Amino acid sequence: MEMVLDIYKRPYNHEFPVICMDESPKQLIKETKQPIPAYPGSLSKYDYEYERCGTCNIFIANEPLVGKRFIKITERKTKQEWASFIAEISDKYKSAKKIILVMDNLNTHKPGSLYEVFTPENAKRLWDRFEFVYTPKHGSWLNMAEIELNVLNGQCLNRRIDNISTVIQECKAWQKHRNNLNAKINWQFTTDDTRIKLKRLYPTLHS
Repeated sequence: MEMVLDIYKRPYNHEFPVICMDESPKQLIKETKQPIPAYPGSLSKYDYEYERCGTCNIFIANEPLVGKRFIKITERKTKQEWASFIAEISDKYKSAKKIILVMDNLNTHKPGSLYEVFTPENAKRLWDRFEFVYTPKHGSWLNMAEIELNVLNGQCLNRRIDNISTVIQECKAWQKHRNNLNAKINWQFTTDDTRIKLKRLYPTLHS
């Protein structure tokens, strides 16, 4: 936890950009009855019944100090999709000496996944471009990409969508709008805060 917080304190350096990455499933849901549109004096109405149309997966990476993010929508959530997304992150930061990547400690988020997709030479070359930093167990709230996902869901995807094409279209529009705003995350939580508010996690302080 403190390692992640120390990384967040680093000043901006384009040669060592700090990128946060996260992923989330999106359930595809179809209306079974035509919604009643809103009219003066009445809100729009939706029937509680719906039809499940599968799921898709949302990958998001953001650079908090710059206010940029990009999204990739995939049909599945596997090692292959994650490895491909990592390659895309690398391509977007070709001039960086080392990309500091903060992410959750999921079983797919491992360097070994790169070797399942790319040749050993390319996998090693891609691996060397990154410094992987994992949030601790039950500490996904430390990942600033989770904040971006919450904003995305609240502003863009908080409704029933029944196909992946619409999810892709909506996410691209949201990404462009938010990037144009240079919307940054003002992270305030520090190591000193943890030793006060999360004192129970420190054995020497707790005792």
